Amino acid sequence: MEAEMFKERRRRRAVQRVQSGNGRPLKRFRWWQPLSRALFYLPLTNDDGRRVVYAIDVNYVQRFLSEDGKGKAQLYLDGRHHAESRLPAVFPVPGGTIEVAPTAFGLKRCHYVTAEGAEHQLVPDRRSSEGRRARLDRAYPVLSRWIAFCSFILLVIPLLLLIPQLIEVAFKFPPVIERFGTFTSPIRLPVWLNITLAIGAAAAGWERALRLRYNWLLDSMAKG
Repeated sequence: MEAEMFKERRRRRAVQRVQSGNGRPLKRFRWWQPLSRALFYLPLTNDDGRRVVYAIDVNYVQRFLSEDGKGKAQLYLDGRHHAESRLPAVFPVPGGTIEVAPTAFGLKRCHYVTAEGAEHQLVPDRRSSEGRRARLDRAYPVLSRWIAFCSFILLVIPLLLLIPQLIEVAFKFPPVIERFGTFTSPIRLPVWLNITLAIGAAAAGWERALRLRYNWLLDSMAKG
């Protein structure tokens, strides 16, 4: 119950951050932007029964150059700038809200949440990295599952190797030493292997972000 109340308060604060748009046109997704931009679409029926298309545009470069490192999400309605908000963002739209949340490698949420609580991921632009990954999943589902599995393994291995090292750190505190004695991690990795694992975890985190997958424990390893 308390968790739901906290989530609702956080959602209301996010809605209050929304600012009106200036009506500028939505720029097309260009071939050189897969690593610097995310673009998602949501077709909806408006309150008057008219079909409209909302679009969420997130500039990753602007995110990393911003003071808070979070950046902004831009909301477009039928190709015109409708609103903007700092991330994480919650935009009120007919029948619910669009929720956008970032990770270190992209987005972990870009979902339409109805008033009844149902969630639907927005459709990525086919030219974006997220769109290309979605097409791969549809065209080659077996290959897609293997890539996802490899991403999972590349995050689990560093986590398992880190656990003994964290235990060793904990056993350096005097109260722990007095009660349990000392502990020395049996794992000592060479620098080159640590670098290799870090690169693999970063690649896995990016691949998972393309699918808008996020787990606080696993994906924190990719960020670290």
